[in-house]
Amino acid sequence: MPVDKQAEINPAEGKLGVLLVGLGAVSTTFIAGVEAIKKGFAQPIGSLTQMGTIRLGKRTENRVPLVKDFVPLAQLKDLVFGAWDIFPESAYDAALNAGVLEKELLAQLKEPLRKIKPMKAVFDQTYVKRLSGTNVKTGENKFELAQQLIDEIAGWKRKNKCSRLVMIWAASTEIFLKRHPVHKTIESFEKAMRENHKAIAPSMIYAYAALKSGIPFANGAPNLTVDIPALMTLADKNKVAICGKDFKTGQTLMKTIIAPGLKSRMLGLHGWYSTNILGNRDGEVLDDPDSFKTKEESKLSVLEYILQPEVYPSLYKGFSHVVRINYYPPRGDNKEGWDNIDIFGWLGYPMQIKIDFLCRDSILAAPIVLDLALFLDLAQRAGMKGVQEWLSFYFKSPQTAPGLYPEHDIFIQLMKLKNTLRHLRGEDLITHLGLEYYD
Repeated sequence: MPVDKQAEINPAEGKLGVLLVGLGAVSTTFIAGVEAIKKGFAQPIGSLTQMGTIRLGKRTENRVPLVKDFVPLAQLKDLVFGAWDIFPESAYDAALNAGVLEKELLAQLKEPLRKIKPMKAVFDQTYVKRLSGTNVKTGENKFELAQQLIDEIAGWKRKNKCSRLVMIWAASTEIFLKRHPVHKTIESFEKAMRENHKAIAPSMIYAYAALKSGIPFANGAPNLTVDIPALMTLADKNKVAICGKDFKTGQTLMKTIIAPGLKSRMLGLHGWYSTNILGNRDGEVLDDPDSFKTKEESKLSVLEYILQPEVYPSLYKGFSHVVRINYYPPRGDNKEGWDNIDIFGWLGYPMQIKIDFLCRDSILAAPIVLDLALFLDLAQRAGMKGVQEWLSFYFKSPQTAPGLYPEHDIFIQLMKLKNTLRHLRGEDLITHLGLEYYD
């Protein structure tokens, strides 16, 4: 394959501001982790940008640089953090409340975490019924709230002397929304904001403010948010990178690892029963049926797309797929994902797989937030606009171009991501054909 021309990428000069919507368990674990890594007493485990390598050229060439040495990413020392939240506590107090990280670790990070105080959030309890907070913006309508965010973002950037910004939604799952006619064009969307239309959720107001400000936006929840024509058009028009949706952390991560393996060996599936118990704020929010519906849609689509029952009807047609999430406060952020998988093999003989993943939700999500912040900033500096499908690797329900089905197989997603990086640097794309070694 001929070597591509190297893309022009603006250098990562100056500070990169990472603006987080939500200063809960995920955001505080991410910020505290980066500060601990900067101080040299922790490692960025789980982060592809920090620990991953990328093979270049032939296997015999032994060119395997670290990803961060291959593409010009922002350095951790240049990251600055800001956030919005419905609770006014600093990142330090919010991290203590979240209970993910040990108090001894947080004590060593008290100084940088105490300095991060959340800005007032755009919030409406209609969309997240189980939460209520006091640190909330007020305005005549949703359009005015968006303008407040735009002004606040510009002020924050100046105050923190940042040369570039990215925004990541790390807040709660909103109630289930379908695409509505008001989502069609930028004009209809802005009119609906002025009219306080119920089809405009708070997450969309943040996304609109980011795109209007020329800031890349990643959606870490299963909310509709940027996955609507108006905001996709705005991202293209303003040449801004977007991606989403829903961080791929526990149970779905396991599904996107196991299901491709079953399909690769042509093993059939009768049913996949998944249940989760978790006790953090996420669990509390998902205890509401309308928020759970949003999450369920995101989690259910994975197997259908990977297994392709229409292509392999004798193996996968009509398999039973059940997903449950149970709020269980004693478990806190330590989520348990339990899967019972009924498969069948040669001559139709049944077999079973059981998975019990005792995971830590925010520990798995934090490196995703870091990688998305750095890769989105890279995409922006490389002039890549609109949906960044190469970042599907990080999401349960990856956003794609209209009319294109999403790729859920984690191994294909990783190949796509690394080939995108090779393409940016003018290196050969790797197909893994390997015939040249045997000619």
